[in-house]
Amino acid sequence: MFARFLCLDEMYNNLIAKAAIDRRLAEIIAPVIEDMGFELVRVRLMSGKETTLQVMADKPDGGIEVDDCADISTAISAVMDVEDPILDAYMLEVSSPGIDRPLTRLKDFETFEGYEAKLETTDLIDGRKRFRGVLAGVEGDDVLINIEEGTIGLNFDWLAEAKLVLTDDLIKEMLRRRKAAGDVDETQFDEIVTEESEEE
Repeated sequence: MFARFLCLDEMYNNLIAKAAIDRRLAEIIAPVIEDMGFELVRVRLMSGKETTLQVMADKPDGGIEVDDCADISTAISAVMDVEDPILDAYMLEVSSPGIDRPLTRLKDFETFEGYEAKLETTDLIDGRKRFRGVLAGVEGDDVLINIEEGTIGLNFDWLAEAKLVLTDDLIKEMLRRRKAAGDVDETQFDEIVTEESEEE
């Protein structure tokens, strides 16, 4: 049992599940959504005036829809009612990663090679924690990024935060992927735009 706990704890790094409670929640949530064909991108239990459980999920190839989020929310609610890991009342929010998505798995840095990102490390690396540049893939457990000084490698375990930067190139790439997957009907979109402009 102890060895299994260590394995699960290592499976959900700080980018997916930051605090100990987040990792516990990831252990409960991930198998549920994986059985549905989705992947856990990030889980955060946020405390404030209201406690909110934020779950970010995606399809393996991207392109999660609103209906998918509703289905995931229903499934998570059912398992959470049984497991009951959160003592206080809370709200559940299930969302897609969005275009300027967080990068939480090593494979994300390969998938989005060539796009701009902001990375933050837990500790100072050569006097700094924040790095912004173009992702250059991975090499072993190192994330490569092109910054002004050149290409550097940051160990994946050093990262505290990582996120894509919203750029025109990134938006174009996301639209291209959605069209390739058949998720964007340009004809219907054009008709809507035309009708709106006629009303104006």
